[in-house]
Amino acid sequence: MARTPAIAAAEKAGIGFRLHEYEHDPRAGSWGLEAAELLGWEPARVFKTLVVSADGALAVALVPVDRELDLGALGKRARMADVRQAERTTGYVKGGISPLGQRRALPTVLDASALDHDTILVNGGGRGLQLELAPADLVALTGAAVRPVAR
Repeated sequence: MARTPAIAAAEKAGIGFRLHEYEHDPRAGSWGLEAAELLGWEPARVFKTLVVSADGALAVALVPVDRELDLGALGKRARMADVRQAERTTGYVKGGISPLGQRRALPTVLDASALDHDTILVNGGGRGLQLELAPADLVALTGAAVRPVAR
């Protein structure tokens, strides 16, 4: 797999991380659950990256793949962002959006459940590529707010 901007950002920051690759099936119903199953990880430790529009501004929310984002926790007018806008802004394609190495770094919110684990998986910047890192390192690299945003 090619070196993605997410991998470059993690390397530049000097944090400890591991890459996990799997053969992605574009027909899979839930790409996040597919990653958890194929890599043998608990879904609660695999976090999906969702781009949202909250009060007119884009942001990123990270929640476990077996849960849903509580849009109300992000604001009254929060909604999922348009896919094309999310891809243009982050520089990644749907299913490969990483919280790291975005073309334009977006404000980030990490579900508080991430802190229950020593390491979690987040998208590594491509379909079939996951980055394992400590939640504290993810918070440090993204400036993420940590609070309950999953239901």
